[in-house]
Amino acid sequence: MDRTVLERFPAGGPRGHWPAEEYAGARREEGVPARVVMDLASDAFLVVVEQRAPERTREPEAAPVRE
Repeated sequence: MDRTVLERFPAGGPRGHWPAEEYAGARREEGVPARVVMDLASDAFLVVVEQRAPERTREPEAAPVRE
């Protein structure tokens, strides 16, 4: 599964104000399945969209040729 980062927000925002959640909520209202995750390495909240990798379909095997 791949993730696309739509936006980054610093973790030290004002108390009681959650800009990452507000941004993700606005995207969800637009039909985008956005969610918020925490990136501990950069101390930031990321708004991401998870995308499934396209499934590979197996090509049907050819029937044996009889002569």
